Amino acid sequence: MALNKEVIVDKIEIVGDFKHVQVRTATRIVEDGTVISSSFHRHVVAPGDDTSNEDPQVQAICAAVHTQDVIDAYQAHVAASNPGIEQVESDPAE
Repeated sequence: MALNKEVIVDKIEIVGDFKHVQVRTATRIVEDGTVISSSFHRHVVAPGDDTSNEDPQVQAICAAVHTQDVIDAYQAHVAASNPGIEQVESDPAE
């Protein structure tokens, strides 16, 4: 009777005008080859987000769909949607 925990990216979707990449991660507890428990976590990767900590499949999809034109259009959309709010990048050294 061996229990194993598996964490896998089991679904990747491209959604919306700005090609947001929606990622679903499944955590499964498997006993003797049978899944006895599972749970899911979702997160979204927006154009221009850092993908260095993402699954290699997610990185490849983001590289393909997050072209510079898509990133520029998304950033313009965010700026137009939030007038008066400056986009400030934080400095980790501060």
